Amino acid sequence: MKKTEQYLKTVVEALSEKKGEDTVVLDLRGLTQIADYFVICTGSSVPHIRALSDGVESKLKENKIKPLHIEGQRNNSWIILDYGDMLVHIFNPEAREYYELERFWLDARRITFDNTQGIVSAALN
Repeated sequence: MKKTEQYLKTVVEALSEKKGEDTVVLDLRGLTQIADYFVICTGSSVPHIRALSDGVESKLKENKIKPLHIEGQRNNSWIILDYGDMLVHIFNPEAREYYELERFWLDARRITFDNTQGIVSAALN
């Protein structure tokens, strides 16, 4: 398994452990230079959004991976963790609906993970 794929899997697992909702991974390679992947997740409240963010940071820190930048920590509706080639977006439901990242990146492939096999599918929306 490639390192980036392993880190994506780690992020998805961390979000799942903290009960993140509607987690989606978008493969943006070839579509933008912003990042190779967006991970998008919904949290139900401000404390839940912070717990999701803390969970991702903690899991990746175990692999000696630290975010380059964190945005929105003082915001009550979203947090973005910037890991260079991977951006993790954690929204409340209203912010996720407002920003509509999945609709904005319709050309991106959606990645599905399996706990034992890693990436099991990458399909267009």
